[in-house]
Amino acid sequence: MDATAPVDGRRRKRLRAAAVGVRRDPSAAGPGTSATLDAPGDADRTRSEGDPELLALTAEPYADVTDARDRLRALQAAFEARDDRRAVFLSVYSRMTAAVAERIRRGEFADPAWVSDYLVVFANHYREAVSDYESGAVDRLADAWRVAFDAAARGDSLVLQDTALGVNAHINYDLALTLAAVGVDPNRSERYADHSAVTGVIRDVLDETQDALAARDAPGIERLDDSLGSFDEWLCVFTVDECRDSAWRTALGLRSRFGLRRRLARWTNDVTATGAAHLILAPRASERVHDSLRTLEGTG
Repeated sequence: MDATAPVDGRRRKRLRAAAVGVRRDPSAAGPGTSATLDAPGDADRTRSEGDPELLALTAEPYADVTDARDRLRALQAAFEARDDRRAVFLSVYSRMTAAVAERIRRGEFADPAWVSDYLVVFANHYREAVSDYESGAVDRLADAWRVAFDAAARGDSLVLQDTALGVNAHINYDLALTLAAVGVDPNRSERYADHSAVTGVIRDVLDETQDALAARDAPGIERLDDSLGSFDEWLCVFTVDECRDSAWRTALGLRSRFGLRRRLARWTNDVTATGAAHLILAPRASERVHDSLRTLEGTG
């Protein structure tokens, strides 16, 4: 299969149903279960007026790798035009999505079709989170995303905090759901190798991502990067790698045939991501520390 070709209709519906089912139904991740889309007009959907362009950009699921890459870039541009702090994380995520898409195009994964599905479902979790927040359906949001988006809306967090909050919600919450949706079997060892290879992509684009953040959002990051040498890159890759390994283990729990294990995995996924989000915001508890960090970052 051409990794960047549109997903056929039946496969697209299956992937979307799986992603939504795992996200909303703790039992849907188990083998042999089926997931269905919520019908329009469900009582849990509370709508409010949002930005029409942002709602339009997030209304329809991403169909394939190219669609996800291009529309994430369009959403990033829309955020930047509005000075919306959600652009901080998205500038990182869209760059990494494009890098993974390029590796897929070059055939650098053992199972490019699986990695393509993985990338698209993963991106759709982010799209849905933005759409729910923008439309006012915050009761549908994971707590980790609500913390991240609320911080961006306030606009008083550090750039590095806004980045870390997005990374946390997407990796510590969305990634396990993504892996459970696309499946880790058959060929589990091959798929795990491809999953791990994505960390190598993150490592490869880390420096240019830091440079982009420094150029647009926080000039002090460049000075901090120079003073720490390669330590900050090592720490970032190590942390992301550990979180991605944890997401894989959680996905195995979400795919378990035992309901108790699925519920425990679901609970762990939510609590871990939410707790990490509050830890990321901990410097806000001290105004002096927060102001010092803003000065160091070059945003104070």
